[in-house]
Formats: sequence, C-alpha cells, structure tokens
Amino acid sequence: MRNDCIGKGCRALWLALLTLPILQGSGQTAELLGPEITIAEVVDHYLGAKLASAGISPAAVAAPATLVRRITLDLVGRPPTVHESREFIASTSQQRRAELLDRLFADPGFVRHQANEFDHMLMAGGESIREYLLQAFGDNRHWDEIFRELLLGRDDDAQQTGALRFVKTRVSDLDKLTNQASVVFFGVNISCAKCHDHPHVSEWTQDHFYGMKSFFNRTFDNGGLLGEREYGLVKFKTNFGESRQASLMFLNGTVLEEPASKDPTGEEQKAEKAKLEELKKKKQPPPAPAFSRRAQLVEVALQAKEDNYFARAIVNKIWHRLFGVGLVVPIDQMHPENPPSHPQLIAWLARDLVSHKYDLKRLMRGLQMSQAYARSSRHDGEQRPDARLFATAALRPLSRYQYATTLRMGSMNPDRFVASDKIEELQKQIESQENAARGFASQIEQPYDGFQIGVTEALLMNNAEQVEKEFLSDSGDSLVGKLKAIEDSRELVEVAVWTVLNRPPDEQEIKSFEAYLARRVDRKLDSCRQLVWALLTSSECRFNY
Repeated sequence: MRNDCIGKGCRALWLALLTLPILQGSGQTAELLGPEITIAEVVDHYLGAKLASAGISPAAVAAPATLVRRITLDLVGRPPTVHESREFIASTSQQRRAELLDRLFADPGFVRHQANEFDHMLMAGGESIREYLLQAFGDNRHWDEIFRELLLGRDDDAQQTGALRFVKTRVSDLDKLTNQASVVFFGVNISCAKCHDHPHVSEWTQDHFYGMKSFFNRTFDNGGLLGEREYGLVKFKTNFGESRQASLMFLNGTVLEEPASKDPTGEEQKAEKAKLEELKKKKQPPPAPAFSRRAQLVEVALQAKEDNYFARAIVNKIWHRLFGVGLVVPIDQMHPENPPSHPQLIAWLARDLVSHKYDLKRLMRGLQMSQAYARSSRHDGEQRPDARLFATAALRPLSRYQYATTLRMGSMNPDRFVASDKIEELQKQIESQENAARGFASQIEQPYDGFQIGVTEALLMNNAEQVEKEFLSDSGDSLVGKLKAIEDSRELVEVAVWTVLNRPPDEQEIKSFEAYLARRVDRKLDSCRQLVWALLTSSECRFNY
C-alpha cells in the first residue's frame, strides 16, 4: 500500500494494528510497532503521539531552501551549491527529498563527512584515525564491523592498523580506556563508579567499573604494537575498604566465564620479556592469546538483547547529530535513572538497527525521511516547546569542518560549481575546497551541547588577516571578484545571498543591502567585501537550522 494513499486518521489506525508486545529491559511489557513499518513512519508515530498528548502542534515543514541546505550539510558536510539549491526548490517531484538523499548518500563527500564526524566522536580531537575511517565508510562497512576492528584490529593488516589507535592511544591509562570505550560505544559514563558506587544510579557499582576494566587489563603496548596477555586479574578496594577481585562483567550485569589462568613464574616472566623485546625489534605484534578478553567484550556487546547498549548508544548519537537533541540527554548518560524522552522509539530503532546488521546509512536515511526531521525551526506559538518534544527543528552549530568548508564555498565564485556532464570534475572542485578548509578548521572550536560562539572565534573572524586573504579576495574565482563586476545592485545582492546562504533574499534584505551599497558607490570593492563578510559571519551561516 502506498503511503500517500493513507489519510492521517487511517494511517494512525493502520500503524496501531501493526504493534507488537515485547519485553523491555525493565521487565514491563510495552507496545512496539511492528518491524515491517518504515523508520520514518515509526519516528512520526511516536513523536506525534507524545505531541498530541501534550496538546502541542508541531511546526510546519521547513522551506525547500532550508531543507536542501540542512540535508546537504548533514550528509556531505558542506552547503549546497547555488545550482543544487535552485534545482531542489524548483523540483515538482513528490519524491524530491528521497531523490536528494539518494544522490548525497552516493556522493564521495558522504564518506569524507562521516570520516570527519566519527573521527571526532571516537578520538575526541586526539590522534586522528580519519584515514582508516575513509576506507571503512568507503567500503560501506557497518557499525558492528567498525567496532570489531577498533577493538580487535590486527597490526599486521595495513587496513586495520589505523583502527587500533583507538586502543593504542589510551592503553597507557586503563581507567581512561575503560570509561571512554563505555562512553563512545555504549553511551555510559561510568567514571563515577571507579571510587564508589554511583551516587545517583543504583545499577552502576564499582563492580561494573572494574568489570568493564577487566576486558582491557591484559592489553598492553609493545613498541607501538598491541598485545594481550593470557593472564592478569583486576583487584580493587571498595569504598568500605573491602578488597575484591573483579569479575569479567559487562554493563548489563552479564558475567562471562573464562578459562582459569595463573600468573607466570619469575623465569616465565623473563622469557616472556625477552620474546617481547625480540618482537619489538622486528616490529612484529605479540601473538594473540587463546582467550581474548577484548574479543569477549565485542561478543557480549553485540548480543541482540532488549537492553542492547551498543545499538541504543549509536542510535542516540546519530539522532543527536541529525536532530540536535538526543532521545537520551546527555548522550553519555544512558542508564535506567535517566530514561529516554521516547522509550519505545529508541527501543524500536535499536531493534531495527540490529535486525539490519547495524547499517547506519539505512538508519540515517530513515530518520531524514521523517516529517519530524523536515520541520521548520520557527515556532508560531508564544512559548517554544521543550526541545525534547521535537516539535520544531533545533538550531545546530556547524562543526569546525562544516563551517570552514561553508566559508570556503560561500566565498568562491558560484560559477565554479555549475553542474555539467563532467560530474567528476565538479566533485574534485568541491573536494579541493574541503581540503583547503582543513587548515582554517583547526582554529574553530568544535561545538558541544550548550555551545555558544566564543571570544576566540569572534576575534578570529573580525581581526584575522587570514580571513581577508582566504575569503574576501577579489580575484576572478572569488565571490567578491564576481560581485564587483555586477552593475545592477539588486542582482549583486541576489548573487551574494544565494551563494552564501543558499536561498533567495527577501525584499527587506534587498532594500537594506541596496541602501548600504548606494551609500558607498565610491567604494564598491570595499562594499562588496563588507557584504560578503557580513553574510559569512552571520548566525544564519554559522548554524544548521
């Protein structure tokens, strides 16, 4: 049955008939929609039900110019070209959003943007694993495959060496490795349970922290190559002074059985040390253990249970990236004392992700096809609804790479990005601008929840000579260079706004900019530079809305 043949009332009844009872981690029965329904319909069903119960009407669908910009920034990390914006706005196809998504998922920029986003998520600004991620996303590896390689990759496999940096850069501090692995892969910050049972979460005890640490305690660095011993236990003292040996325990309380081990004798330790020194000189990794604790962590994390922390965590992170607010807030506090805003929705999405083998592209496409994703960020009511109701789109600051690329492309002559039959040439032009933007991106702060533009960035954009050289040049391939040659002031304003903000200017903007230009007819070049600078540094350019 086609979706557009179903009225709103009939659709709600149809969805309700497809619900299935499943057992939740809390032990309570809840109704989940059936697996045959699309991700977009499930999102709109659960969000719509909560909005209806709160008596809140959602915002209208965003303008086409807003939507094409939002989608393009989210999928390929750059704004659309003038041609892409105009083409989407002019399209009369009922499937234009789906067609845009399909085109962008197939665009080489999708892989580059995912590499940027996941590099930051995984490494938090530390040593980069971008080259590995480019290969992984380029090969369309699913999230469970990437997870496995990040924890278990082989040093003697050139394609996986980069993946191991996740563990290598943290292995000298096992407490740090334990907590950051829990945060990144499972959405759980258990650092508070290191010294005492968590004061606010009854389920997080010291046994959980040291149980998770046990998965890593046998891992070590041997001259830049990872090894894992066959022996070694974790012992700790409770906050009551009791000495305890940690079990190999996952976050959900699952305790894994393992072969008995014993510490080596003094002679055995000497032999082991000599062997490791020999391998270090040969730049060979130590042999893999017969029983790998890290491998056990991967296996228990991927068990398809209702409380699948691994699936729920990545669902929440992708949702947070696309909607600006997580279903669980903060995103590193996914525990029973901090329930999701929409429990059934995150449970359904996690179940769907597992059943489709952790295909993140499928998840992202489904979320972006929803009505909720397409909503305007404007709200007509007196009071803006709670952000966790998702009645309106959130204002999201661009990442450092998104903003730097936006500055580059927005300051270039738009004629450089005119579509042609030579699509590969156009893609190379865009990639060259992304690469050129990477240096400037390093000077921009990566946004975080509650982010506000800082003084450093404000001073950079106001005073740096680099800004003038890179973005306000009047060469022939720059926007300023194109504008200074345009005689008609209205046309000049339209070209500037279309190029930087990816939309047509409204009449009030045209009048204001024309008045500004009219007062400076004797300083046209300076006026063009000021106009472009004002657009590039505007909040509209800095945010995805």
